[in-house]
Amino acid sequence: MKALIALEDGRTFTGRSFTGPVDTVGEIVFNTSMTGYQEILTDPSYRGQIVTMTFPLIGNYGVNEEDMESSAIHLSGLVVREYQDIPSNYRASGNLGDFLKRFDIPGIEGIDTRALTRHIRKAGAMRAVISTTDPVPESLIKKARAAAGLVGRDLVREVTCAAPYGWNNGPAEGDNFASSVAGRYKVVAIDLGIKFNQLRLLSRKGCAVQVVPATTPAAEILAMNPDGIFLSNGPGDPEGVEGVVETVRELLPRKPVFGICLGHQILGLAYGGKTYKLKFGHRGGNQPVKALETGKVDITSQNHGFCVDPATLPNEVEMTHINLNDNSLEGMRHKKYCSFSVQYHPEYAPGPHDAEHLFDHFIAIMKK
Repeated sequence: MKALIALEDGRTFTGRSFTGPVDTVGEIVFNTSMTGYQEILTDPSYRGQIVTMTFPLIGNYGVNEEDMESSAIHLSGLVVREYQDIPSNYRASGNLGDFLKRFDIPGIEGIDTRALTRHIRKAGAMRAVISTTDPVPESLIKKARAAAGLVGRDLVREVTCAAPYGWNNGPAEGDNFASSVAGRYKVVAIDLGIKFNQLRLLSRKGCAVQVVPATTPAAEILAMNPDGIFLSNGPGDPEGVEGVVETVRELLPRKPVFGICLGHQILGLAYGGKTYKLKFGHRGGNQPVKALETGKVDITSQNHGFCVDPATLPNEVEMTHINLNDNSLEGMRHKKYCSFSVQYHPEYAPGPHDAEHLFDHFIAIMKK
């Protein structure tokens, strides 16, 4: 089934839908990971985006229940060069096409993803429309230009949990702190669009985790008497998220705080800094990040389109990591408060395991 991709700047690409009829809009971006498409699909950080995979063959190892990073697919569409509908992997329980159809998410193949990626790198991430029903490029370009962008939108409210839950080898109803074993550190995870592997790692490293909605007031969180606060990843513009920055400001003097990705950006705003939109973002499992204190370089998994501006941070905040591709801020810590954060994803899934030690550091500062 012929599918047309139209970008707001007038560029169009022709391909085929392998999931049926489609009409969808979103910000079109690219991801350079060679594997991990299921984790990407189920990462809530991709809410409102159409993801182009730069690796040319996608679908060859299928999908399974173990690699889910949330309970659903969150992106608006998947674009690939070549789709493989017959998986060849002992872990596969189904194919990618059927998985996309289950959540009514379009999959497009036959696109020159190299040309599309080069265009995004030059022109920047932008609004796009994918359609199998409207064959007129001018009409689709007009729809793309009229679509809502990511700047200023609160996408967190669309992906955060509806009610608190604990984590015990999976989501569990009720108060996880009340039933936790003595000696486990109690962590409240504020769900901005959390990935399951963050919860898996916290639990594996000796934490009892209680996940709460992004709208939870600071007083309610403090009443749980946690040993630490975890700020998860999430989608979109941090300056568009309502209420969370104020909540984090109240928590900072009281408890150790660890932020990842959007959680890192929220911390930057809570410190008094500002954020800005990157031209095409950082998305993939091969991003080099340098620790300024040691000079050590980790290869990291990343997915973000916004960044904290280090020039706007107060003197009490110091940079700890930079991206070696563009020198953008990748990590920071507060000199007075017991808080630190990174822009990348130390929980990997997908991606290298180089930065998992940051979870151990979070445990260490909760011990103090």
